[in-house]
Amino acid sequence: MKKCIEIQPANGKLGVLTPGMGAVATTFVAGVYAVRKGLGKPIGSLTQMGTIRLGKRTDMRIPMIRDFVPLSELENLVFGGWDIFEDDMYAAAVSAGVLDRQTLDDLKTELENVKPMPAVFDQSYVKRLTGTLKKARPKWISPISFAKIYRISKRITG
Repeated sequence: MKKCIEIQPANGKLGVLTPGMGAVATTFVAGVYAVRKGLGKPIGSLTQMGTIRLGKRTDMRIPMIRDFVPLSELENLVFGGWDIFEDDMYAAAVSAGVLDRQTLDDLKTELENVKPMPAVFDQSYVKRLTGTLKKARPKWISPISFAKIYRISKRITG
């Protein structure tokens, strides 16, 4: 006999960290803040708008995923991330130009509070980007070691 597993409800804050604070990350975070403020709907969000079919199609049991699985509420998401540029998320979103300025201005306070942490970055792998907010390479890791690790990871991942 199969043993049922009870999934405990999400409790507390959930940290969401993005590798980079460019167009994709700022659009995602601004979207969550817009939904929180009632400025939009979570269109495209599987967890907020999606459904799951239970049983046979004829059973007509199709609850919303958010009602079926105890996920964190959007109000409990806390955002952060890494970037080589020092812009907060509001400035980065304005620079990316994906969202209209009025929406960004409505979310300015929330977005300005999301500031990037220094990113791991090696200029030899990304020639056309230069930023000032970088973690220093540990002295015990040589640039040659970085290159070897990169080549090995490329062989593994294809």
